[in-house]
Formats: sequence, C-alpha cells, structure tokens
Amino acid sequence: NTGSWDITQPLTPPSYILLTMALAMKLGLAPLHFWLPEVIQGSTMTTAFIITTWQKIAPMSLIFLTMNNLSTSIFLLMGLLSSLVGGWGGLNQTQTRKIMAYSSIAHLGWMATISSIMTNILIMNLLIYLIMTTSVFLSLIISKSKTIQDTTSTWTLSPTLTIIMLLSLLSLGGLPPLTGFIPKWLIMEE
Repeated sequence: NTGSWDITQPLTPPSYILLTMALAMKLGLAPLHFWLPEVIQGSTMTTAFIITTWQKIAPMSLIFLTMNNLSTSIFLLMGLLSSLVGGWGGLNQTQTRKIMAYSSIAHLGWMATISSIMTNILIMNLLIYLIMTTSVFLSLIISKSKTIQDTTSTWTLSPTLTIIMLLSLLSLGGLPPLTGFIPKWLIMEE
C-alpha cells in the first residue's frame, strides 16, 4: 500500500491491527495466549526455556520500534487482560512448565501495559524478566523438577540450589523486597 518495506513508516489501520495481532500471538499475550501453556507443557524444559526467553526478544524489539504507530488502547487492554489471565491461570497449577507459561503471560501483560507509556521501563522490565526466568529455568533443569512436588526433594540434592530457586521464584512473583518487584512498582508509578 505504501510502496515501502520499512516497518516504522506510517501504515494503514488494517496493517497496524494485523501487526499488533501477530506480535501479540507471537508473545502469547491474552486473548491470543491459548497456545503458550500447552506448547510449553508439551516441550522439554530446555525448549520451554527458549520459548519463554529468547522467543520474546524479536517481538518486543518490533513493539519498541513501532510503538508510536500502534494503538495504545489495544496494548493497555491486552496488557491488563494478560496480567489477569496469567495471574489467575497460574494459581491452580502443579506443573512447573505451566506455571512458567502463565508467569510469562502475566509478565508480558505488564510489559504491554508500559510499552506505550515509557519504553525505557519496558526494556528494563524485559531484561529483569529474562534474567529471573533464566535463573528459574536453569534451577529447574539442574534439579530435574517437572512438578512442584519434585522441587520439595531438591534440598537433599543441593540446599544452595533450593534457596536460589526459592528466591528466584519469589522474585519472579514480584515479592516486594526482591528484584522482580521493582519493574512492577515503576509501572504502577507511571
């Protein structure tokens, strides 16, 4: 329509809607999140780790580049919905991969909410999320924990690993004195 392949140039409304929906589906934002928990549950722990970390970098970069042209209200709505779905969906789970999938949905909701307001907080939130998710997945891979029940036996394997996993999970949940609380606090301030 515009004769250009440059993604940052002004496009037509249908192309922005299509771009927004494609990025939301790739990230696993609600209401296009239904594939994420089942795919992560059905994959190996290493593949789940890659899906929840490395796969998020390219779509978040595109959101960062095109945020001035995308609809703020759609991203706010998807962010709020993702935070609610991710929080409620992870409550009744015993499988660690599904918990991490719903955690990914919830964290991306927070990032989608702030993306249209302050992109520097978006980048900080993404980096903190990637670091925390990496530490949790590496702990789960080392301890071979596939369920919450499996994590209770890691104390005999390595008390240090158990403490690191506990603190990483609490930080990923956003407990106030830990690192995961800082991005949520800054987003709420904005």
